[in-house]
Amino acid sequence: MNLHRPIRIGTRGSRLALWQAHHVAACLELAQLSTEIVIITTKGDVVLDRSLDKIGAKGVFTEELEESLRSGAIDIAVHSAKDVQSSIPEDLELLAFMEREKVNDVIISFDPDLSLDRPDLVLGTSSTRRKAMLRRFYPNATTAEARGNLQTRLRKLEEGQYHALVLAYAGVHRMEYDELIRFVLPETQFVPATGQGSVAVECARSLEPALKAELHRILDHQPTHTCLLAERAFLRTMEGGCSIPSFALATYTAEGALQLHGGLISLDGEQYLEEILTTADLGQAEVMGIELAERVLNRGGREILEEIRSQRAVS
Repeated sequence: MNLHRPIRIGTRGSRLALWQAHHVAACLELAQLSTEIVIITTKGDVVLDRSLDKIGAKGVFTEELEESLRSGAIDIAVHSAKDVQSSIPEDLELLAFMEREKVNDVIISFDPDLSLDRPDLVLGTSSTRRKAMLRRFYPNATTAEARGNLQTRLRKLEEGQYHALVLAYAGVHRMEYDELIRFVLPETQFVPATGQGSVAVECARSLEPALKAELHRILDHQPTHTCLLAERAFLRTMEGGCSIPSFALATYTAEGALQLHGGLISLDGEQYLEEILTTADLGQAEVMGIELAERVLNRGGREILEEIRSQRAVS
């Protein structure tokens, strides 16, 4: 493969997104490929006065990047894997999922003595899933909308708009705010969003095959990729996205089998459906994701989704 130009890496402009893009660039440069970072503004970066479910969460952080892939303005786009919609357009593909960071949700605060039992607790989050889970597991807490990049949310936290923020550990850690972490929420209870903790790399199907293969070889972490195949098959079957409070986490057992824990929670936190499946055949990851989603849907998940959609229609 003779490549005489830099690999153009498309990314959003937030500090966290740039961390991810530079992480990809560092991996490529270690393999003797030159790179160029191209910053692209997405709808999710511009519209900050409405919650994600109000602006149509499908592709809200990826659509403009995908258009740049189609036009050839960039070679690859870098996303937080949890932001990537469950179905990718036919002319695009996800060529790599990078090794996953710790998957947990965390609660951060400037108050070192923060108590989750205080009756007037206000927690900032923009996630439909987190809001629903907080209503279930911390009914004393009030949730408040917290849009914007991590630095914007921290400024709002410092101004006293919330007592604490609920965020993914991966972003907090990558931005070096570990000292603000007061609680790490157990992933067996606060099951994370599909893909949380991994960086996804997307390209156009028309990208030169030899280059595609080389990028996959350098960037893809196969154990993570297998986990995300299962999780994303679950999400795709649920027909969910950021606006649906579904959750899925694939992990490996001590014996090397793949285990998938997924489910759905109603917006008020009252109804909580979960299923766990295990397979020793890693080639069946997607099949397992589909089966688990169908089990959740058949146990009452369809009714929960219908109720959520009807509530959204009138709000």
